[in-house]
Amino acid sequence: MKTFFVVNPKSANGATGRRWGELAATIARTLSDFGVEFTRGELDAVHITRRALKSGYECIVAVGGDGTINEVTNGFFEDGRAINSQAALGVLPRGTGGDFRKTFDWDLDSEAAIRRLDTPDTRPFDVGLLEYTGHDGAPRQRYFANICSFGVSGLVDLEVNRASKAFGGTVSFLVGSLRALSKYRDAQVRVSFDGGAPEPLRITTLAVCNGRFFGGGMKVAPEADVSDGLFDVTVWSGYGLTDFVVRSRGVYSGGHVAWPGTRTLRATTVRAESDEEVLIDCDGEQPGRLPCTLTMLPGAIRLKV
Repeated sequence: MKTFFVVNPKSANGATGRRWGELAATIARTLSDFGVEFTRGELDAVHITRRALKSGYECIVAVGGDGTINEVTNGFFEDGRAINSQAALGVLPRGTGGDFRKTFDWDLDSEAAIRRLDTPDTRPFDVGLLEYTGHDGAPRQRYFANICSFGVSGLVDLEVNRASKAFGGTVSFLVGSLRALSKYRDAQVRVSFDGGAPEPLRITTLAVCNGRFFGGGMKVAPEADVSDGLFDVTVWSGYGLTDFVVRSRGVYSGGHVAWPGTRTLRATTVRAESDEEVLIDCDGEQPGRLPCTLTMLPGAIRLKV
């Protein structure tokens, strides 16, 4: 496939930009012809991806972390539709958190990632559409590759993105979670699944999952499949700082699904609203707040595997 690399030079605490010459040489030994462009700011990867797809590239590789993957995924779409539904998303993981890659058991080995890009193997890849309320009160939308959630997770994003990620994604999210949980109280929301009647729920976090991991390695949806056309929804209720500290192993292993405070279900659409300010987490970013609607787009693009 004609391949283009969208590179976030600031990923991995700047190591991606510093090491790009070495990475590019490794790529060139495997792929004889490829394009590349560095991002320079927020949402730049969206526009770079669109230009590459319109220029005939068939595989767009996100070189960075979960935020870069999210932006590249958004670039596959324009005016509400995929620019090329047969084009593939590729990933060369370089981020601090790396939640997206964990669903596929991909590590940070760049040579292994490049070998994946040199095969013809792709699979259908589901994409989530988030319609939400921006911080300015205006309606907005965004696509997501991995997980969109709301509740304490949105507050965690604020804490994590304010702090240094020098110690890696897991530690950053752990510290951010502890800070957020120390000040958070469960939110009262109204949620409907697949057009059903709104349910009143008190939530610590409600996660609408395409992938399995969020928050720096928390296995929030152990059975999620990015090609099954369904969201795996996990609702956490009544979780506090003490629960997180004492029982955190179950959150990272997926054992939390058997706990009394966890509910799981599957859906293709989720609609949520609240009379409180409830913040949204979208692939590790904090774009806005409720109300929101999440819609599954089955097999919207391909994924390079």
